Amino acid sequence: MSYFRKLPVTIGKERQSGLPKELKTMDLILLGLGAIVGTGIFVITGTASAVTAGPALIISFIIAAFSCALSALCFAEFASRMPVSGGAYSYGYAIFGEIVGWLVGWLMLCQYLLACASVASGWSGYLNGFLTGLGIGLPSALRASYNAAKGTYIDLIAVLVTLIVSYLVMQGAKKALRLNSMMVYVKFGLIALFLVVGVFYVKPENWTPFAPFGLDGIIEGAAIVFFAFLGFDAVSTAAEETKDPQKSMPRGIIGSLGIATVLYILVTLVLTGVVPFANLDVRDPVSFAMRFIGQDFVAGMISVGAILTLLTVLISMMYGLGRLIFAISRDGLLPEFLSEIDEKNHTPKKATMVAGVITAVLSGVVPLGKLAELTNIVTLMVFVIMAAGIIKLRKEHGQPEKGEFRVPLVPALPILSILVCIYLMVQLSWTVWVSFLVWLIIGIVIYMVYGYKHSKMNTKK
Repeated sequence: MSYFRKLPVTIGKERQSGLPKELKTMDLILLGLGAIVGTGIFVITGTASAVTAGPALIISFIIAAFSCALSALCFAEFASRMPVSGGAYSYGYAIFGEIVGWLVGWLMLCQYLLACASVASGWSGYLNGFLTGLGIGLPSALRASYNAAKGTYIDLIAVLVTLIVSYLVMQGAKKALRLNSMMVYVKFGLIALFLVVGVFYVKPENWTPFAPFGLDGIIEGAAIVFFAFLGFDAVSTAAEETKDPQKSMPRGIIGSLGIATVLYILVTLVLTGVVPFANLDVRDPVSFAMRFIGQDFVAGMISVGAILTLLTVLISMMYGLGRLIFAISRDGLLPEFLSEIDEKNHTPKKATMVAGVITAVLSGVVPLGKLAELTNIVTLMVFVIMAAGIIKLRKEHGQPEKGEFRVPLVPALPILSILVCIYLMVQLSWTVWVSFLVWLIIGIVIYMVYGYKHSKMNTKK
């Protein structure tokens, strides 16, 4: 048997999984926005303006959005033509074969686990700061991951919030995403409040010099904010729970990315217009800008709202992680019990539970540090494989049918996407590359020892 045996998914046909089809286009757009619009808009906009691009960060966002859009187009065609759970994992399995599909899934597991753990840890930092301000902060030993030298042993809030979100996601896609949608709307309200109040305090002279760090600063800024857009791919994991995936999946992926781009640009314009960019290297630039102009009440509202709404990122990513583990397990490459569907809530309960426990350990006990940079390189590698996959999909299965999404200018745009992703990958440090290669080797060993032997493809003739 071959390591490149392909997942028998018929192009244009849905795969029956037992998951209820409850999601519509707006649910998917809000799922994508929940994953994308988080720390990027509340944190990165300030830091990147102050130290890399200045007001020209809006150009950096446009460049980064274009780069992500190339990948989003590829995901949209795959999601439309192959509406199955697992997203890039399932696409890679069906187009390139089992070992490539497994490695894509393995990279995605790294991406989602570290993203969830990082968000939980960051959310804990916000809440701990807020509680300290009220005089009810936790003891140092319970405020951060293990570091005996600093007297910290476990990030209790990160552990608790991860387990709570996992429980919510286990209650069903519609219930979890209803909460996600409510928080996304609150998040939009906060952003709108900032824009409406801030626009009256904009001083055009603050936009001068527009590009204080030159072209290099704009490009460096694009490399930084590129990762503020990540999360749109989580939409593709919801294919088997979507009522009309051929139409709704592309709209969800591209719609969430487009809306996020507009929001990032508007916030950056107002932010750098209200506050001189050199003053924006703070952890809470949006709230800081309101305090800068004396709007302390609005600043307080935004701070509290940001703490609450950052949970949407964790909900969206935990949802995607649970569905990814479910899809890989269903194919036999992970233990079969992880693909069981809960009879009451019709969700992959055990897969989500395992995802929650591992994330809780990572966020609560393990010092993430530079390990979190792995998220960047594994995501870019997945994007490279997906772009190459579109070229192979067209070669082997022809053009999309009527009603299915179509990537324009194939193979030119996918090749451009590959080149952009590789360029961003080579900007990363050698230590990140070493960590990446170690993770790949571990994945190959697991496949050789367990996955190949237990694959459901072994029963196929």
